[in-house]
Amino acid sequence: MGHERRTLRGVELQADRVAELAHRPVAQLRRRDVAIALLTVAAEDALTSLPAIRRGLLAAGNPLSAPFWDSTEAILQKISGHEATFGDVHGWLEATGTEPTAIIGLHVWEEPDARSPLQEEMHARLVGYLEERVAAGEIDPDDLATGNEEARREYLAVQERWMTTPLPDGRVPMTVLLDEQDEAFLADWAAADAEARAALQSVLETVALPADAAELWLTLAASVAAPQGDPLSEEDKEFARAMEWAEDEDLDFGDALDDADGDEEPDEMSAAIAAVCALDHFDWLAVMSSLVTGGPGTPASAADLARYVRDFDPDKIVGLSLAVLVAEDDDFPDEDEDEGADGESAELDPTGFEDYDDFDELSIEGLFLHVTSMWSVLGAIDDDDRLTPLGWWGLPEAMRRAWAE
Repeated sequence: MGHERRTLRGVELQADRVAELAHRPVAQLRRRDVAIALLTVAAEDALTSLPAIRRGLLAAGNPLSAPFWDSTEAILQKISGHEATFGDVHGWLEATGTEPTAIIGLHVWEEPDARSPLQEEMHARLVGYLEERVAAGEIDPDDLATGNEEARREYLAVQERWMTTPLPDGRVPMTVLLDEQDEAFLADWAAADAEARAALQSVLETVALPADAAELWLTLAASVAAPQGDPLSEEDKEFARAMEWAEDEDLDFGDALDDADGDEEPDEMSAAIAAVCALDHFDWLAVMSSLVTGGPGTPASAADLARYVRDFDPDKIVGLSLAVLVAEDDDFPDEDEDEGADGESAELDPTGFEDYDDFDELSIEGLFLHVTSMWSVLGAIDDDDRLTPLGWWGLPEAMRRAWAE
């Protein structure tokens, strides 16, 4: 029997081709092996291949089961008709009984071509463990294929137990995977800091700024955008006193959040820090670009700053890759939301920020209210909420320092 054969419609898979892809004999093929092989060809070709694959498996004494073949034909029909979602396809794969669930606890498996060596190792180990459980009769793939909810819950529980149990070498899969994920996030954020700083530099190079700097003022201004240290530290308390935000008795902020039963409002300092942390690189770069370009006297109220974010055109800044700046931005739709009516993914146009219905200008304005109150104390904006000469020089320099930390 040949590996595969050409037909008038395309490629028809044979059972021994599936075995070659899975690196195991036809008689030992698992449902997951067949499913993954079918996804390597067009859905129409996969449907055409089903009878040949079934005959090959039957001849090898490995017929699999009717529920598997029924579910396979159903999902291939949906894919062929452009009706299947990513969740539909992955749900079918998981129902083979040896494909890990996409999300286990706080961990999300990347797609195969995007997995790190650690993810690839742990994924393969989990697949092997699930194969053992299927062979022992502890997992029934037919129950999964027919949509048995109790079977699906137990299937996830089996994986969660494995993920939180130490391996022979002492590593706990969930722990090491989440640690790697955290490291990757911090690295991505540092890269975003660096690129935003470089983009801001390109803006600063277009205007003349004083060469000298008031270090204390710049330190305070940088702390507005990037608060440093523990919220309960003496460093932050001194910062609050310097800005005349609160009296000493008001500086034990954060304690109420720890001791509260969930009904208490956060204190002013905690609310301000939370608001600042909610603003991302895109928001700050939009504001700084507008203020630097506008110069002293530029409107700088919270509403004005939100408008600058809404209207910001990053294409005007040479060398800026907006994809880096908004990689973690909830204002942009995710893959599931960014889907056209025909089921195909729509192309994301990050430069058309104002076109997204979920951009909440009032919420952004609310976040910037905390910022403008601090800028006013620093003298960066005047009583009419307009940029002062000091703010025109100092705010972008302070932001550059914050991104360099």
